[in-house]
Amino acid sequence: MKVKVLSRAASEYTRETPQDIHKIKRNYDPTLHPLEKAREYTRALNAVKLERMFAKPFVGALSGHSDGVYCMAKHPKKLTTIVTGSGDGELRLWDLSNRDTIWKVVGHKSIVKGVCCSPTKGNLYFSCGTDKTVKIWSPDLSGQDPLSTYIGKFAFSAIDHHRHDPIFATSGSQVDIWDENRSDPIKTLSWGADTINTVRFNQIETNILGSCGTDRTIILYDLRMNSPLAKLVLQMRTNAIAWNPMEAFNFTAANEDHNCYTFDMRKMDYLDYSPTGEEIVTGAYDRTLRIYSSRQGHSRDIYHTKRMQRIFCVKFSMDSKFVLSGSDDGSIRLWKAKASEKLGPKDYRERAHLEYQEKLIDRYKYLPEIRRIAKHRNVPKAIKNAQNTKRIMLQSQRQKEDNLRRHSKKGTVPYQAERKKPIVGIAK
Repeated sequence: MKVKVLSRAASEYTRETPQDIHKIKRNYDPTLHPLEKAREYTRALNAVKLERMFAKPFVGALSGHSDGVYCMAKHPKKLTTIVTGSGDGELRLWDLSNRDTIWKVVGHKSIVKGVCCSPTKGNLYFSCGTDKTVKIWSPDLSGQDPLSTYIGKFAFSAIDHHRHDPIFATSGSQVDIWDENRSDPIKTLSWGADTINTVRFNQIETNILGSCGTDRTIILYDLRMNSPLAKLVLQMRTNAIAWNPMEAFNFTAANEDHNCYTFDMRKMDYLDYSPTGEEIVTGAYDRTLRIYSSRQGHSRDIYHTKRMQRIFCVKFSMDSKFVLSGSDDGSIRLWKAKASEKLGPKDYRERAHLEYQEKLIDRYKYLPEIRRIAKHRNVPKAIKNAQNTKRIMLQSQRQKEDNLRRHSKKGTVPYQAERKKPIVGIAK
């Protein structure tokens, strides 16, 4: 005859110290807790107030550049290492844990437009500038002298390295594919653009790279082919693109119409946001840094300081807990990705309490009082005025379309989705 019994360890139902009280088991029967929602609402209201009270995202600044920081790259295998380039041609290697410069060199005669790190070799860094040169640096081996120097025909605007192979891509008047062991480009790709602003390799489908040009186009290339895959024309110029690190077919483009657009390269005529929980960070000329959820159309947070000037480059840290920004004032600023998150170790009780507060805020986030407190942000007056001006402009455009549609023949002025309006045309 078998007899089944329940067996529990004493650590599961007792406190950490013997002097403390025992845990109280809770009965979740709703009839026994008639005021449960009222208590949870009060706790959620207090939690969202505390979250905004402790929202202090700024961690520190890395000072050392004497000119604006125009480009930045994080090391794919080192959590606390980044490399930056400034307008006076200086390159610096930083240690984020100590907030100090590890290595510096004046590598170019003019503006450094792009830097990247080699994912295959541990301590190898690439830089390009408007002086028509690409240089490879290794602080351990060469010190102040480059390992290799590649001379191009035109000024370079960006550089990116392949994830596995010893090749890298540069952009300028055209997209060039270089081999680390050869002095001339092994392949040249172009499709009508005068100047290419950015080139980026896909980190999953490593044979695919994307670029954006001054002719308002976004072009996709495949290294296995001698011709580009597709070209998308928008209403305004795209400044930067970034591939989704989890979904190979999604990429986000930052446009000069103050918006970011996420595309699916399998269907380029449709604009949508990625269905993942990852986030996007952007920096703009309005001297603000914004963090977006890939599933929402509005930023969840905005960071700014009084002394920060126009932002040229932003990066997430490799653990996604911090954000780095490089601005025109020559400083690199370190921010927390979540403004109210506590730095340092947390014990089990504190983690459980914080997770409980997050769930409460998420459960009652649509109630007016909690939504007002959670979304409230103090922004500078100039940014507030610019937002109001942009809103009035958009309302005027919608009113003009409605008036034109109302006084025209039925069907001559069809409705168009807001996310499809920026697309002018697609070529394949």
